Amino acid sequence: MTILQTKGVSYFYQDGERRRKILDETSINFEQGKFYTILGQSGSGKTTFLSLISALDEPKSGEILYKGQDIKKIGYEKYRRNNISIIFQSYNLVPYLTAVENVLVAMSITDNQLPSNHQEVAYNLLDYIGINKTKADRLVTQLSGGEQQRVAIARALSTNVDIILADEPTGNLDEGMEMEIVEIFKDLAEIHNKCVIVVTHSNEIAKFSDETFYLKQGELKHYE
Repeated sequence: MTILQTKGVSYFYQDGERRRKILDETSINFEQGKFYTILGQSGSGKTTFLSLISALDEPKSGEILYKGQDIKKIGYEKYRRNNISIIFQSYNLVPYLTAVENVLVAMSITDNQLPSNHQEVAYNLLDYIGINKTKADRLVTQLSGGEQQRVAIARALSTNVDIILADEPTGNLDEGMEMEIVEIFKDLAEIHNKCVIVVTHSNEIAKFSDETFYLKQGELKHYE
């Protein structure tokens, strides 16, 4: 089932007289229960594409649809709060909070229906992705990079959204940890029926995804 669509989406940067095209009439369908990767050279516009489908930026033309509805009509803030979660390369955790508190903050701002015992859910989610209760009660700054990224994933899951977006989520991790994070993404798609879209420069990660797109000179195409 298609959950997210781009229809004729274009985007460019204007630099004086020069216009730099990032996306040119891009139309792509993303389905629930699938793990996608988007490849492209540095500066090709991968992160820009992620910003558009996460409503952090707006296309110059075209539409982005969530379950057939234009996200502009849903309202960008409401769409971000209730329908998507973003995982960043730099984790973007609140440094003065513990791991479990970081997850609880995310749960407190969504409109989605969640179990009433937030704290129990937060601990269970952290445990599920490899952070035990002892580590969950530590400040995130006392955790390793791989552990912080797991906290970021638990936070993304905690709001019960359909779409998980990730921008170079393994960029700061070693190869072994990268594969562990990839396994989590695969499980999220295959077992938990999430639509997972990962922007990466890693061909290794792309090998494990269900579909890969490559962004080059404004065109986003299936990568063979």
